[in-house]
Amino acid sequence: MRSKILVIGRIGQVGHELARATWPAGLAPVFVEREQVDLAQPGEARRAVLEARPCLVVNAAAFTAVDAAETERDAAFAINRDGPAALAEACREIGAALIHFSTDYVYDGSKPGAYVEDDPIAPLSVYGASKAAGDAAIRERLDRHVILRTSWVYSPAGHNFVKTMLRLGAERDELRIVDDQRGSPTAAADLARAAIRIAAVLDAGRGDAFGTFHFRGGGETTWYGFAREIFRLAAERGLKTPRAVHPIASAEYPVPAPRPSNSVLDCGKIERAYGIVAEPWQAVLSSCLDELLGPAPALQPYRGVA
Repeated sequence: MRSKILVIGRIGQVGHELARATWPAGLAPVFVEREQVDLAQPGEARRAVLEARPCLVVNAAAFTAVDAAETERDAAFAINRDGPAALAEACREIGAALIHFSTDYVYDGSKPGAYVEDDPIAPLSVYGASKAAGDAAIRERLDRHVILRTSWVYSPAGHNFVKTMLRLGAERDELRIVDDQRGSPTAAADLARAAIRIAAVLDAGRGDAFGTFHFRGGGETTWYGFAREIFRLAAERGLKTPRAVHPIASAEYPVPAPRPSNSVLDCGKIERAYGIVAEPWQAVLSSCLDELLGPAPALQPYRGVA
């Protein structure tokens, strides 16, 4: 008998990847979209879990518009705190576990090295505060939870930094990109695979590692470094790219919501508990651009003059 997995959210970046991923034969994912379950209405979220009675809930829905959250605080907290709290309560009632995605933006970026899960949080933005509040609400209500903090998520679907850079690179000859914020680009497909791996381990009864874990793409860079790699790979695939890309400080590119200057996450805990290791972000980005733009032409062998 296959175990029912209730996945909240299907059209976001992670939800999209969860929907098209290959799940283990023993797991039966059932996806519900916002039209069916609106996390801003906690009662709907609770009813969806109680009616489905899954063994596991995966919450891939969230309010992720970082800057918009500064003026839409109530909506951000409703979706990122109150909805997950209702999911956790319902999971506790039926004995289900919960996998929930969180963010590097719960940190203030003042730590010089990579953040570990037990480091103090101090979100700078409403978005970060709403996600931190959601994490806390889950911990208060449900022991059998896995919170996956991640960073700089992108995919071939939805709105993200990669697709924005490709668009702007095709439109402009010069770009100015922030170079004093460090993090790790993370493919939504990799994040989905990590969640599925955790779901399979828990379903098989081989794991009792609950709590908060970090997962992000392997390595680190800045937004400027990320953009340069996007344009390098795009140029290989024949796309127009800017003539010049200039590194700038965050102060030169003001936005409504402040970002942490360092949001690099240490992923040792998830490797020890679940054997999950991320691939280098550059290689995974190349695979994403293969899907968006097609693969780069193969290099032709050198044919020198005899």
